[in-house]
Amino acid sequence: MTHYAIANLSNVRMGAEIVEYLERIDATLAPYDGHFIVHGNQPEHLEGEWPGTLIVIEFPSYEQARGWYDSPAYQEILPLRTGNSDGVTMLIEGVDRDHVATDVLG
Repeated sequence: MTHYAIANLSNVRMGAEIVEYLERIDATLAPYDGHFIVHGNQPEHLEGEWPGTLIVIEFPSYEQARGWYDSPAYQEILPLRTGNSDGVTMLIEGVDRDHVATDVLG
């Protein structure tokens, strides 16, 4: 089942370390078939406020998502981001295209 790595970053301190992180992250995703589906675009706020920037990366499976996050290549660059921003990061399973809202009741 498709899994997503989701982050909400705030207080990003742009500088050489964040630039290096951005230059290197794509190479860490490739072996796990991960790719960005949301990254850095400004949302249109319809209700409420969302502090920060949303990032969503799609992976074909949990194993690939977790493998990417735990990989030596990603762990090597992770401090470049965590040392220069605040945020929350998580992995979450997606749903099938035939999912309906009431599926969560059963």
